[in-house]
Amino acid sequence: MSNAIATTLPRPRGAEHAMPDFVVRRMDEHYVTRIEKLLGGEHPHAWQPTPADAIFLAGNDYLCLAGEPALVQAQLRALQNSQGELLMSAVYLQAGSAQHRLERKFAAFMGAEDAILAQSGWAANVGLVQCLAGPGIPVYLDMQAHASLWEGAQSAGAPAVSFLHNDMAHLRRQLAKHGRGIIVVDSLYSTNGSLAPLAELAELAERSGSILIVDESHSLGTHGPGGAGLVAQWGLGERVHFRTASLAKAFAGRAGIISCSSKFKGYFLSESRPAIFSSCLLSHELAWFDAALDFVAGADGRRAALHRQTRLIRDSLRQLGYNVDDGSEQIIALEAGPEPKTLALRKALERHGVYGAMFCAPATPKNRSLVRLTLNAGLKPAQVKQLLAACADIRDEVGLEGWSSTRRLRRLALV
Repeated sequence: MSNAIATTLPRPRGAEHAMPDFVVRRMDEHYVTRIEKLLGGEHPHAWQPTPADAIFLAGNDYLCLAGEPALVQAQLRALQNSQGELLMSAVYLQAGSAQHRLERKFAAFMGAEDAILAQSGWAANVGLVQCLAGPGIPVYLDMQAHASLWEGAQSAGAPAVSFLHNDMAHLRRQLAKHGRGIIVVDSLYSTNGSLAPLAELAELAERSGSILIVDESHSLGTHGPGGAGLVAQWGLGERVHFRTASLAKAFAGRAGIISCSSKFKGYFLSESRPAIFSSCLLSHELAWFDAALDFVAGADGRRAALHRQTRLIRDSLRQLGYNVDDGSEQIIALEAGPEPKTLALRKALERHGVYGAMFCAPATPKNRSLVRLTLNAGLKPAQVKQLLAACADIRDEVGLEGWSSTRRLRRLALV
């Protein structure tokens, strides 16, 4: 192991000295085979110190709510007025509790009968799929569906049946082969900003007698009337059985949400392991989301700015030769391919003051790693100019012409 790696690792103590060989092999696969040999001792997710004037495009605060004074003040008041709270599972909360009132407010925002707040988007997705599926009930997952949805199927002991990304013909064949079950998709995919064909998915679910779950983590707040999401935008609220979302994106907090009926809510709170074995949200967290809901509903100007920035940057990157045609929304993937090439891309962008997030296996297929740029409503014209200038300047340095995604774009142009 290189000195650069060894010095960053804490020296093991106690029982960790005697790790069995099956653990050592897995750790060596990570530190030696991947980090040292493949990436030359550099970790794919370790940034250099970020300069004050850097453009940070690795976060998910799409509407720039994190420092919004009204929201911060609402949270501060809740903390100052707190007289101590009962720390317990949300399943024990009584009707009329602050969390239940906020759940009703979220339900009204999403056009649903009721809603469930969870500790995170991960807990919401795992808990929902786990208490719907089971052995013998196929869970149909878009290949780019979030990892939490796959984890839910595994937790339920249900067969996970994948279908090619946004390929409705392939999903149709899978349904014909395996029968009715649960269809699970993201409305807006988190690696490349592509949109799911929700109307077609709803039709396939209805024809096959399947349940349809739509994860709106990256579209709730940013899309739809008043930020109510893409299901609402396309008028599919009565045809989608469940919507979920991480509230750590446009809502800039830490929780998850599930839209559902009141009857299902009672069942979920008795059957979902993440719900049963996790604590309820605290009063200052509830205060943040209560204020954030009001703010997001009135944030049409910020949503318009986000979409305007997205169109401009995507069009400009396309003109520079980058293949960004796999998506259309505020998440932009620069797909360099193998991890060493993607690490070189990330570092080249950083030298120009642009900080994105490197995505690699298991978040992407092997050799399809990428740098993800997540745009936000607060980007200034000078920052957009700097971003595009950086992407123009580094094309030769990062070997853009040789990327597999560039070759894929050229092949499509010939069709």
